[in-house]
Amino acid sequence: MFPDSVASGSMRSAAEVNEQIRALWMRAGGSLSAQERVEYELLVVEWAAAIRGDVIEAA
Repeated sequence: MFPDSVASGSMRSAAEVNEQIRALWMRAGGSLSAQERVEYELLVVEWAAAIRGDVIEAA
């Protein structure tokens, strides 16, 4: 499952994305497959965007 919010422009909170990252690592047992690595990288990009959005909104 890949995060659609990155492509569509809708943003989830950093906490929501972080929870999904944690769940991915738990499912993977600490070692990511090539497909899981792609999902992880997309989630990290989405998380970083959410963090930037949180900082801008808080300012």
